[in-house]
Amino acid sequence: MSLSLSRLSPLLLALALAACDDAPRFTQAEPGEALSAGQATVQRSDRNAFSLPSANLSPQRRVDFAVGNSFFRNPWVIAPSTTTARDGLGPLFNTNACQNCHVRDGRGHPPEPDDSNAVSMLVRLSIPDQPYLAKQIERLGVVPEPVYGTQLQDMAIPGVAPEGKVRVSYDHETVTFKDGHRVELRRPTLQITQLGYGPMHPDTRFSARVAPPMIGLGLLEAIPEAAILANEDPDDHNRDGIRGRANRVWDDAQGKTVVGRFGWKAGQPNVNQQNVHAFAGDMGLTSTLQPQDDCTPAQTACQAAANGNGAGDEKEVSDNILRLVTFYTRNLGVPARRDVGAPQVLAGKNLFFQAGCQGCHTPQFTTATDAVEPELAGQLIRPYSDLLLHDMGPGLADERTEFAANGQDWRTPPLWGIGLNEAVSGHTQYLHDGRARNLLEAVLWHGGEAQAARDQVLTFNAEQRAALLAFLNSL
Repeated sequence: MSLSLSRLSPLLLALALAACDDAPRFTQAEPGEALSAGQATVQRSDRNAFSLPSANLSPQRRVDFAVGNSFFRNPWVIAPSTTTARDGLGPLFNTNACQNCHVRDGRGHPPEPDDSNAVSMLVRLSIPDQPYLAKQIERLGVVPEPVYGTQLQDMAIPGVAPEGKVRVSYDHETVTFKDGHRVELRRPTLQITQLGYGPMHPDTRFSARVAPPMIGLGLLEAIPEAAILANEDPDDHNRDGIRGRANRVWDDAQGKTVVGRFGWKAGQPNVNQQNVHAFAGDMGLTSTLQPQDDCTPAQTACQAAANGNGAGDEKEVSDNILRLVTFYTRNLGVPARRDVGAPQVLAGKNLFFQAGCQGCHTPQFTTATDAVEPELAGQLIRPYSDLLLHDMGPGLADERTEFAANGQDWRTPPLWGIGLNEAVSGHTQYLHDGRARNLLEAVLWHGGEAQAARDQVLTFNAEQRAALLAFLNSL
């Protein structure tokens, strides 16, 4: 027998509230809840929802946004070239344009079986930490694989061998809910073939990483450090099983260790440095902060290749281009939520809190009044992330350390915009390596500090599962 929506919604809400006396009682939308980015929120929910400037960006400032977008979107070319503003691609690289990984500024995905390269999924490399390399570890966070460095680059300019090819295969396992509903999960196995420079170190650690969405980065950067650190609880003093802690990473510009915020393991401290390292690792482009091509000593053809430096040894990504791209990436707007007051969405929100998901996915922050861009200052934002590292258990482990993050640690990814992933990116693949084919699978991969929340979700019946997913898709 089917239930009408008007009859179903109160039932869902009752189920959510009755299960836990201490659960918050959300019976209506909170004031301003639809505005995930405060005044910067954009009103768009189609395929271009992630590509708009912050709503409060002035027309004059949108000029810089548009120019930065052009350098983010358009391909770079091999040096030497008549296109002097965007030459210097490679010698080793993964893609020739930022937009190729972050299609429409959205989420990447694992390669399909017939893809010629991985494009929007990278493979990080390292070997176990060595005490005598403590200074290098302090600055890089890892010990690079001696021949291939910290990232496998599967493309190269003519005359230089690509480092290898990436393929992904899957094994499958089944998880069963309390009511008997079964969900098949897929566990990925990386396959690295056609190595261009000989075998890798026998203890190499591999970590697949799909490109994350670009929205709201400037707002996350504007969260006061004290507000992030206030949620740390590495010794679980409140005994909720959650032991979040900030990563401590190297700031290239300041020359010191600071709190990390960006990347799957919070390995980068700010948007500018995130961009610098992406230009260097993903596209083989130099900048003031990364002045050398990403070539190891064993890669002699890479070292000998021509560069695209300008007059006065200006680097391939000039300081002005980097400024414009950073301005663009800081000011990509976050879309407004949908249906925040719908009964089923509210029921799902109650279930989200009942399961304890908010213990890591912190609903809201207020950005600093002295944010680097005035449009991002003093905004009440709702990213649903604490930006901290959490042990997610062996199921998601990559066994690769990164600064203070261990092999089971991952930064809590922001959930804002997640319900628009299919509209923007054309797929519903989630988690750091894209293994989850939908949001329910993503939830079921949670372990470690999130094991209790996952176990609670496994008790949900069909109506409750639908409500939880309705809430997540409203974000």
